[in-house]
Amino acid sequence: MTPRLLLLDFDGTLADSRGWALMAVNAAAPRFGYAPLSAASAEALRGEGTTAILRALGLRPWQVPRLAAHLRDAASAAPPPALFPGVSELLAALQTGGIRLALVTSNSEANARRALGPRNAARITDWACDAALLGKARKFRTVLRAAGIAPAEAFAIGDETRDIAAARSVGLRIGAVTWGYATAEALAAAAPDAIFHDMAAIPAFLGLQLMRAAASGETQAS
Repeated sequence: MTPRLLLLDFDGTLADSRGWALMAVNAAAPRFGYAPLSAASAEALRGEGTTAILRALGLRPWQVPRLAAHLRDAASAAPPPALFPGVSELLAALQTGGIRLALVTSNSEANARRALGPRNAARITDWACDAALLGKARKFRTVLRAAGIAPAEAFAIGDETRDIAAARSVGLRIGAVTWGYATAEALAAAAPDAIFHDMAAIPAFLGLQLMRAAASGETQAS
């Protein structure tokens, strides 16, 4: 079933920010009192959940919101991350297919808009941005309520196991992309409804090719 609403993650799903994130986390290490991560350690942590990552950094719970705010400020001062190839085409196809688009991210709306650019940003109807102490599940509920769309009529896409857990907690189906922060193996273990290895697979999974074929058949019959 083609969803009425698609809730998209930003970092690691639409924007290639993983390299910058490692650099920013290491730059913040002296300030927050943890050891910088090597490239090998960072790669190994891609297979772990959020709790394991925080444990590896040695962060105390009260430091997490402060680090998130610090990284968000650093992102605002940095050049916007590059979009993954195919993002513009994906957003255009989804909008043309009649799917309402929402961006749900712990990044700021301003940063996301800078990276997306005016044309891509204009395709997104709902924005739920910035870090939240109660996590992404609350943002999902807020967007669903604002759109007046039931979870069963929506679909989410993210790149981390915590995205999958948040979607499950509000009754959302979710697909996971393998080009972001978490490894394909870690994502598969979290049992999403779909795993996408390339951008072009998303519209097909959501039924947009079937919609175009049906429209073509109606035209030929008329």
